[in-house]
Amino acid sequence: MKIIRTNSENKDFINLVKELDAYLKITDGEEHSFYNQFNNIDVLRNVVVIYVDEIAVGCGAIKKFDYSSMEVKRMYVSPENRGKGIAQKILSELEIWAKELGNKKCVLETGKRQKEAVRFYKKCNYKVIENYGQYIGMENSICFEKQL
Repeated sequence: MKIIRTNSENKDFINLVKELDAYLKITDGEEHSFYNQFNNIDVLRNVVVIYVDEIAVGCGAIKKFDYSSMEVKRMYVSPENRGKGIAQKILSELEIWAKELGNKKCVLETGKRQKEAVRFYKKCNYKVIENYGQYIGMENSICFEKQL
């Protein structure tokens, strides 16, 4: 297993995000276009891609949220590679990177319908917070934070 730091121009990251978007289009249903507008990858400068046997199997990114926080974005592990600790490695690397950049916490939003994601973030010591920004009032959204 190999993990790399890169940016949103990485071809493997772009392909993994296409898989993620196809999955979210199904789970988000009618709300997909609302959520999708906040997921442009061209603004992401801090991207992590993880490889197993030279094949990209997972990704995640962070972007500046406020003066002391990064927002976790575009977390994804291919279905056949789930349950192997890959997402935890990605998230851990993103948290380390956020801390190296001088941040004190990470925040994120996920959909309540993504039950595996909600369980995962809770397992990784993320605490539920009030919905922030564009997610205020969104019934399907659940927001989290973790002190680094």
